[in-house]
Amino acid sequence: MAETRFPSDEFFISDLRVSPPTALAPLAGVTCLPFRKMVKSMGCGLVYTEMISARALVFESEKTWKMMEIHRTERPVAVQIFGCEPDIMAEAAARVQASGADMVDINFGCSVRKVVKTGAGVALMREPELAEQVLKAARNVLRIPLTIKIRTGWDPSGQQAFRIAELAEHCGVDALAFHPRTAQQRFGGRANRTLIGDMKKRITIPLIGNGDIDSAEDALSMLRETGCDGVMIGRAAMAHPGIFEDTARMLAGHGNRNRSSDRHFDMIGRFVDEMIDHHGEAIACMLLRSRLCFLVKGLPGAVDFRKKLSHVTTRNQVADLLLDFRSAVKARESGSILP
Repeated sequence: MAETRFPSDEFFISDLRVSPPTALAPLAGVTCLPFRKMVKSMGCGLVYTEMISARALVFESEKTWKMMEIHRTERPVAVQIFGCEPDIMAEAAARVQASGADMVDINFGCSVRKVVKTGAGVALMREPELAEQVLKAARNVLRIPLTIKIRTGWDPSGQQAFRIAELAEHCGVDALAFHPRTAQQRFGGRANRTLIGDMKKRITIPLIGNGDIDSAEDALSMLRETGCDGVMIGRAAMAHPGIFEDTARMLAGHGNRNRSSDRHFDMIGRFVDEMIDHHGEAIACMLLRSRLCFLVKGLPGAVDFRKKLSHVTTRNQVADLLLDFRSAVKARESGSILP
């Protein structure tokens, strides 16, 4: 591993400043505009959209274009695309750039079967010649930074990851996010962080470490132990968006902020409003049935709240449930006897 060091509070992807050096991982079905805005309000340095099909983007899918909507408060923002056809990927990258995104990211890590069987995602890691064509085609049409997100590959040694990383750097890719799990592992087992340190020694472009970060302390440990330039957080952010604020505070030499339940519920309330405004009431309420389950995880009475949440269909129903739940949590905090 790289030598232990004191992490910087920023890094650059080409001329794009990322401060603090934290990133929200692209999460399918999760990192929509309202979620990204919520995470950004918690101090995340760089946010990514959900993974977007290059073919759907090129062939004018209305749903796909909506996934690319960007708000000024979430910048810098990266749009992640996937595919394996160089001409389609180049056209999609050009459209992402024209939409106003700050960065284009190409997915080399998705191990979902329906993506892999098309030759995209982690399948590209065993086709270096095709990967090179895709990267060169995208690089040729872009003025904004181009990055990729990879896994270890199809074997645990990391050799495929090293080869793709060096190829990417040669093709003009500006940064690399590395999730050191194999394609077969998906999200099982543990990410092999030693490979992140090994990767850092092999490339000169910025490296973002990803995998199993569940606290601000853990984020700093990854930065110090591997020498990576930034950290990417995914699943932990779904339940604890404040992990980004805690990481920023620790990088600045401060302790974690003591967040009150009022502040947490205020954040949830804004998120609910944003979801309904963005998706419409019917779709948002269906999505909130799962999203809010993560955001109340660990709170007293969360199990009962989740059961009631599974039936909501309107904004008012969600608001009433949250108000009752908030009151119950506050009562427990104050020591009141609940009925």
